[in-house]
Amino acid sequence: MANCNDGPVLVPILGDQLTRTLASLSGRTKDDTVVLMTEVWDEATYVKHHKQKIALIFSAMRHFAAELRDAGWSVDYVALDDSENAGSFTGEVARAIERHDPRAIHIVEAGEWRVQQAIEEWPDKFDCEVEILSDDRFVCSIAEFRDWAEDRDTLRMEFFYREMRRKTGLLMDGDKPEGGEWNYDSENRKPPKEGLEAPLRPIFEPDDITRDCIDLVEERFGDHFGSLENFGWPVTRDQAEEAADAFFAERIKCFGPYQDAMIHGQDDLFHSMLSTSINLGLLDPLELCQRAEKAYKEDNAPLNSVEGFIRQLIGWREYVRGFYWLHMPHLQRANALNAQRSLPEFFWTGETDMRCLADCIRSTRANAHAHHIQRLMVLGNFCLIAGISPREVQDWYLVIYADAYEWVELPNVAAMILYADGGKLASKPYAASGNYINKMSNYCSDCAYSVSKKTGEGACPFNSLYWHFMERHRDRLESNHRVGRIYSNWDRMGEDKQKAYLGTAEDFLGSLEPADKGWARAD
Repeated sequence: MANCNDGPVLVPILGDQLTRTLASLSGRTKDDTVVLMTEVWDEATYVKHHKQKIALIFSAMRHFAAELRDAGWSVDYVALDDSENAGSFTGEVARAIERHDPRAIHIVEAGEWRVQQAIEEWPDKFDCEVEILSDDRFVCSIAEFRDWAEDRDTLRMEFFYREMRRKTGLLMDGDKPEGGEWNYDSENRKPPKEGLEAPLRPIFEPDDITRDCIDLVEERFGDHFGSLENFGWPVTRDQAEEAADAFFAERIKCFGPYQDAMIHGQDDLFHSMLSTSINLGLLDPLELCQRAEKAYKEDNAPLNSVEGFIRQLIGWREYVRGFYWLHMPHLQRANALNAQRSLPEFFWTGETDMRCLADCIRSTRANAHAHHIQRLMVLGNFCLIAGISPREVQDWYLVIYADAYEWVELPNVAAMILYADGGKLASKPYAASGNYINKMSNYCSDCAYSVSKKTGEGACPFNSLYWHFMERHRDRLESNHRVGRIYSNWDRMGEDKQKAYLGTAEDFLGSLEPADKGWARAD
């Protein structure tokens, strides 16, 4: 319903839209615009997010609001304790309409399906024009991805990635890929060598704004998972740029070769640690890709590292966003493998004798972060082969990581990690025994379990769980060309050995203590 008053345009900005060139701000005049930013209880608690995640988002929002004010924008900022009921985003917009009597609302589409559904109801709720703008911070729009996906039997990221390379011109030599190959992943799988150490990432000392947010989180969200003791994330564009500078100066050379490596106690290794800043909107992923390409062209980084970095941003990140919007909302309920087991309690406490899992959970509790191979091939692999409920695993990943927003978390967990979509995203389940973890880490060298022992007491649980998983899903997986040949190895083992694997797995699964459900999202 149109409102013909002379009020300003109200521009609500979400907590992951902290970008000065946001589409809803572009072309607006400062004397005719009110920016609305709100800390909303519902958004902080619809799952019990890690304490660092809440503090990071609130601090980044408050810093961004201050920067906008310094630049001359009128900002209506509603802190959590200032709100009349701090309930919902829509409720805060309604109260802002009462305060400012705007003639229109301009808002960039939300990243999460749940929030977008609420925004799309605004034209019927509010007595002013509502314009929902496309989020142009992505290389590929949602509509463009739908067009790409239409009439395709399979949606493989590799082919989408090549289209994005052509579109952006990144690492292109005319119409061919730089170096003659699209993908250098085969060169990016070095196991960690003894004595391998990476430079430390920048840690940003909390200022007064951040300390206020930390105090707020401790007071209001004290029962949430995680620790705030190590908080040092970038909370401003300048800090994020400093973190990016450090990555390109110190770590990108080794990023590619060792991006799958895991070393006990070295939580970051050569990873960029920029995902929190990218997903908040503090850094432009395309600009980062261009910086990586420049590093290659100036002989400051090898092609395999640069290509791997660019593939993560314009390939995988863009792809999972499109996949998310293509398959929502039913992706939330996908469970093609009928996994029903409850999440084990040790995923919250870290109290397990499996050193790999204990270290990843320790890092997650302390830092609200684990790098991608820890998420996929340790934590995720365990959840897959143990048959943990997708809904519980999804919520756990959404809770614990500072860079986790549903649009990026859900496809990675439901489809990539758990194969719950039945193979629409991944061509095979990423199931592995303890051998993979032993090859790519130093976890197994000092573990209570023996990775070389396959069955019985003291055997690495990943070994028996792997075959238990393969056997119980044989009807589905044997016809998969990337998996099927494994069953010939299983069949050659003989009945006694098979029973030993299955019995060992059953004994281990029976020993798992399920987590209390108080942390999970209500259905």
